[in-house]
Amino acid sequence: MTLRMLGRLVLAGLCWLPAAASSAAALPLDNAGCLSCHDGRKQKIVVADEGGGKRALAHVDRRKFGKSIHGEMQCVACHTDIVDNRANHRKQAGVEPPNCISCHQALWETVRREGRTAGRERLGLVVQNIEAYKNSFHARPDADQPDRPKAFCEDCHSSHTFNVPPKNSERRTAWHKEIPDTCGASCHEDQLEDYAASIHGEEVLDNGNAKSAVCTDCHTAHDVINTSSETFKLANVNTCGNCHQPELASYSDTYHGQVNRLGYAYTAKCADCHGSHGIRAVDHPKSKVHPDNRMKTCTKCHNDKKPGMRDATPGFASFGPHANTHDFDKYPQMVVASKFMVGLLIFVFAFFWAHSGFWYYREWQDRRHGRRIAHIKLEELGVDLSRHFRRFHWGWRIAHLAFAIITMTLVLTGTSALYAESAWAPLVAKAVGGPKVLGLIHRVAAFLFISIFLIHFFYVMQKLLRDRKFRWFGPDSLIPNWKDFADCWGMFKWFAGKGPRPQFDRWAYYEKFDYWAVFWGVNIIGWSGLMLAFPHVTATYLPGWVFNVATLVHGEEAFLAAVFLFTVHFFNNHFRPDKLPPPDVVMFTGTQSLDEFRHDHPAHFRRMVESGELQQHLVEAPSKPFHTGSVILGLTLIAIGMVLLVLVGVGFFST
Repeated sequence: MTLRMLGRLVLAGLCWLPAAASSAAALPLDNAGCLSCHDGRKQKIVVADEGGGKRALAHVDRRKFGKSIHGEMQCVACHTDIVDNRANHRKQAGVEPPNCISCHQALWETVRREGRTAGRERLGLVVQNIEAYKNSFHARPDADQPDRPKAFCEDCHSSHTFNVPPKNSERRTAWHKEIPDTCGASCHEDQLEDYAASIHGEEVLDNGNAKSAVCTDCHTAHDVINTSSETFKLANVNTCGNCHQPELASYSDTYHGQVNRLGYAYTAKCADCHGSHGIRAVDHPKSKVHPDNRMKTCTKCHNDKKPGMRDATPGFASFGPHANTHDFDKYPQMVVASKFMVGLLIFVFAFFWAHSGFWYYREWQDRRHGRRIAHIKLEELGVDLSRHFRRFHWGWRIAHLAFAIITMTLVLTGTSALYAESAWAPLVAKAVGGPKVLGLIHRVAAFLFISIFLIHFFYVMQKLLRDRKFRWFGPDSLIPNWKDFADCWGMFKWFAGKGPRPQFDRWAYYEKFDYWAVFWGVNIIGWSGLMLAFPHVTATYLPGWVFNVATLVHGEEAFLAAVFLFTVHFFNNHFRPDKLPPPDVVMFTGTQSLDEFRHDHPAHFRRMVESGELQQHLVEAPSKPFHTGSVILGLTLIAIGMVLLVLVGVGFFST
């Protein structure tokens, strides 16, 4: 070989080297090539970290990667900054390292732009999860590394192995069991230790029960928020209720649950009584709600050191926060009280609603045919027809007006708690300043109601006891007598067209019922409310189940009173055909025309005429401004009552 030929070969070789190098760099970056190094079989791959030190790259398990949700993707689809397949890859300038968020957002945007979203809805769900994560506790800067979040996608999901197995499969159970370790192994070690010993942890980790709660069931997966926030505390009750629905329903019936349902988190919630990560079975000696530990748990909140609170007394330990009305073995008092109240409600409403319905039909028929009670010629008696009969003195009228306003206040504030889960109750609570203010208004109104009731009672009693001529079962007495039962039977005969309309005396039987219902209601609602208002006193002398029964009776009786007032009472006095158009203002003016008086109470009218006492009770008719004002007041109270009736109805049927 000549020198010239050797030179040509060397020159050709030198020219070939760059081409060969270029050819090697141009080899495809497929998964097989990537995994040949990154599966960890050859040796650990060590790279420089941000601090100038060395860090080992985690190897990629070929089998797990192939089964993962990303298994069909090419590595360089995410690692777009890699441009060669050599060790210490050369990175393309200006290209960001792999980022789950930007990748998924760009992928979803492309799918949407090209109209290929059908069948790819999970891509959109991932983007929703991303937005939730951005506002989560995990997205906040880490205290030790402010340039990094507390937790990133890769910390929980491991992009090379992540997959969610099908529901009800063995792999799903295994995946479910790994969640506590994912959360606890590197970040929440103390919580994991408590969880492992809890009843939830035992079910998941020891028994493989995939239905038992893990971290993401209570804290969610992506929108994890601060557990001390009001939002988390309120939502956490519903989270527990997803699995424990009967307990959530019974909790919602208690004062604690009512305040929670109104949107406030300052009363006891599930975690306050049962704990959070270390929840034990009720009969476990270390359970916070074990009978031996309940008082200690209660005194965390119920103690003198907290404003407005008092030390828990012995009855607190036997209170049933999950008492119900169907388990007689555990809660016999609740079952008995519930059946009694339901029976009372059914009887009262069935009787009086039927009574009102028949009455409306009978009066409507009589008006249509022009039938009225026998007319008495007042002119022959020398009576001035322009004058009115005075039926109520000013004291009765003021007491009635005060009762009406106070009762409506009690209905609004009380049913806001009773139907705290309704759409309107939280709005009422917020409008007045929260449940504490709502409760204060309710208690003040109750105090005023009872005070007026007692004043009325003692005034009437002392007056009657001093009246030697008063007959306790006579026609002027409000005490029921045999005539009332005869009149009631006579009314139903009249309803059916089988007899004449009864001749009522001073007080009709339905008016007496209205009057004495207040006595029943004040005692039932008043005493039960008093026990609930001062729980530390009640629990000093009575067992805790009294709170459960008192809450039930207080609410049911209040419901009965409210619905009765705004249906039956309103009908009897304002909505009968003979009273239309409403309102009947006799309770505001204190007087009624002689024609109306003789129609409503003919026996009393006849008695006044025969005894010659009628003239003594006649007064001038109310002035036009006074009458107009009474009509406006009456219509206003009726409108408020009907609005309250609607709210109560919505609350009853929605909860």
